[in-house]
Amino acid sequence: MHQVTEYQDPGYTIVGNHLTQHRSLSGLAIGLAAYIQSLPEGAPADIRTLAKRFPEGRERIAAALRELEAYGYLERVRRRTDDGRMVTVTISYNNPAATRARRAREDAAQTKRRTAVEPPPAAPAPSPASAPTPAPVPSPAPTLEPPRGRTGPPQPPPVRQPPQPSHAPEPSHAPQPSRTLQLPQPATREHHTPAAALLANLRHDDPRLLLSVRDIHRLTPPVAAWLERGASPDAVRSALTTGLPPTLRHPAALLAHRLAELLPPPLPAATPCAPTAPPPPLQTCDGCERAFRAPVPGRCRDCRQPGQQSREPLSMKLS
Repeated sequence: MHQVTEYQDPGYTIVGNHLTQHRSLSGLAIGLAAYIQSLPEGAPADIRTLAKRFPEGRERIAAALRELEAYGYLERVRRRTDDGRMVTVTISYNNPAATRARRAREDAAQTKRRTAVEPPPAAPAPSPASAPTPAPVPSPAPTLEPPRGRTGPPQPPPVRQPPQPSHAPEPSHAPQPSRTLQLPQPATREHHTPAAALLANLRHDDPRLLLSVRDIHRLTPPVAAWLERGASPDAVRSALTTGLPPTLRHPAALLAHRLAELLPPPLPAATPCAPTAPPPPLQTCDGCERAFRAPVPGRCRDCRQPGQQSREPLSMKLS
């Protein structure tokens, strides 16, 4: 291949090779991403507008936009305007990997600043083994006045004892370590694109299954492993959306649990059938001229049996 590169006047768009040479995106999705990145800020980029611009039709354009949304090049969010209307805002990312890295650095810096401002944690409570045995606290006197009818010096007020540490350890608010969920991984990347599209379309079955780009990236390999083991897309969708709880707080965690626990077994290898020998060729009997199968010419079984009269040839006329 030979390229001819000419200088271009202002009015060009810089597109990364990570998009133009993407191995999982279709050609229509790559072209739409390049076109959307060339649009000015605030230009419409919905399905209806793109269908008027390109001849592919709404269905193919919608599928291509779902591919871009699954791989992080596009994000569509619902926002409320000042007058109370709900609109869909399309956000285009020319380099999703760099955007995720920058956000991770900002989150780490913000966490570091918050940690520096917070006071140091309090000393932990002593364990039950090392805690000293508290002395018994005397019960206070019911009154400070001497009983009537008795003489004597007034009783001193009771001494208030400081609170003693309790034997029971304080409950820890630190998150308990949970069992690491091992998500299945496919052997190849052949099914990654339909798997990502399947996860992005789960919102149509249940609006609560609206997954983020990060969750789709994490759950795409397990769904591809299901497809690689012979499960149809409808079977995967049914396993993920059937019997959802009435309260769904973490949809991505529930889907990851089902993908790991309900993984079907791999298809058994097909057993090769032993080749069958071809039947012997057809021969014409020398005695009765009937057709029979035998490796060499000769007589049929009826003509070879002793003591049995052989049949007349077919060519002979009956008297």
